[in-house]
Amino acid sequence: MPSPIPSSFRTLDLNLLRVFDEVMAERSLTRAAHNLSLTQPAVSNALRRLREALGDELVRRHGHGMEPTPRALALWPSVREALRQLQAAIVPSAFAPQQANSTFVLAMADATAAELMGGLARQLELQAPGVSLRVLPLTTRDPRNLLSEDSADIALGYFPAVLADLTARAQSGEAIPFEHQRLYSGEYVCVMRKGHPLAKRPISLQAYCAARHLLVSFSGRAYGFVDEALATIGQQRRIVLTVNQFFTAGRVVVNSDLLTVLPRHFVPTTGMAHELALHELPFDVPPVQVHAIWHRKRQQDSPHQWLRTQLQQVARQAFSNAVPTHDIPT
Repeated sequence: MPSPIPSSFRTLDLNLLRVFDEVMAERSLTRAAHNLSLTQPAVSNALRRLREALGDELVRRHGHGMEPTPRALALWPSVREALRQLQAAIVPSAFAPQQANSTFVLAMADATAAELMGGLARQLELQAPGVSLRVLPLTTRDPRNLLSEDSADIALGYFPAVLADLTARAQSGEAIPFEHQRLYSGEYVCVMRKGHPLAKRPISLQAYCAARHLLVSFSGRAYGFVDEALATIGQQRRIVLTVNQFFTAGRVVVNSDLLTVLPRHFVPTTGMAHELALHELPFDVPPVQVHAIWHRKRQQDSPHQWLRTQLQQVARQAFSNAVPTHDIPT
């Protein structure tokens, strides 16, 4: 027998949820009123009615804006997703790229951008000249907060820990609010300047660990997946410098005796390949699986679906045309 619907929900004006969603998104009654084409007193009155219905203050004045209560923060994702689904069901829309003027925000590292953004820009010129892209630097190996907060539409990168967590949660029967798709596979190689003392012969594990290293770290933490791989075999390396971009790492290595690790496919895009020597790493490192991750609330959004299709096509073309590097000593 179905549970009875609480009277507070039966009498709830669903328009109040639209006001709540806009206030939570803007953290401002003035901006929310402008976006909804309402007066500020009307928005204040709607919030009062919703407070009375839910028995919670929901938002409080804080400085020049509004600060949500814990109840509001917990409620908002469900309200926003429900409103999106309702809008999609009532007003379905097909995305017309040639007429669109959408703006998409992508978060990725410079190595991923170097591989994909040229092809994606060409796709936009041909198919969607009014569409704009904004690329944010990826500063984390876990982009889920960026996606949940709508700071980015899609995050692209190497996210092994995130994918493992999502898989484990899905296998336990938990509802997962994120979707992902693999764009391409790659591998990391040891990179140094061509005049480096270790450049002329295959590098041994002992020589690798004894060298001075540069690490590309989005967070600034001097420990990465290469260090995890070394730890599994009881080894470690000395990291003397961290940077947050792969291109910067290449530039530093060209002008020093530091070693770094870069995606193999990225080296030809740097413009420095003729100055760099590449070596296979002298220990096992898992292949790089670059994925696109997005929030499930975007799953049925037709502009978002179109963008995901373009990313897949660009990645497929980029790696089918990839020219292997031949600087690896044998």
